[in-house]
Amino acid sequence: MFALFFYAIWVIFHPKYELNMHKALSITDKVLSFLEDWTLFISVIVALLALFCNVVLRYGFNYSLAWSEELVREVIIFTTFIGCSVAIKNRSMIKIDALVQLFPVLKNPFNYLSHVATIIFSCMVVYYGWLMAARQVVTNQKTIIMQIPKVYLYSILPIMGLLMLIRTIQVLYIDVTDQKL
Repeated sequence: MFALFFYAIWVIFHPKYELNMHKALSITDKVLSFLEDWTLFISVIVALLALFCNVVLRYGFNYSLAWSEELVREVIIFTTFIGCSVAIKNRSMIKIDALVQLFPVLKNPFNYLSHVATIIFSCMVVYYGWLMAARQVVTNQKTIIMQIPKVYLYSILPIMGLLMLIRTIQVLYIDVTDQKL
């Protein structure tokens, strides 16, 4: 596993493949940015409309929609996971930089260590998220009110892990080559 990972890193940063890698990462960045932005926009708009309708019905007509609260909860979870990928792209992940401020020479090593930790975390999320989604296929569980199969909800975990992995590789490429995508 680690040998394959280090071989992939070598191929990514080898000068022979640099132009093709830059082009591939640039296209991937554009496609993922489009998908992330529109997915987040549409899901938040749907949640806001459902919540607004529920508030109007509750206070205006003394009637409440049970499904809107479940929908909003699922959308918040969904947008949080998709937002992880966007946070990596924008370099807005939470970091503790007290040691870097004391010793500025450690900025690059800690930056690369952060990337490696994020890659390991995203691989774990893909693996364990896949296992959790597969377990939901076997148990065939559904949400209480809307009866959405939970496999759809749990499938966001491996997808998010894969998006985080791709975004981390893109950021790592930018850090190593000092090129914009």
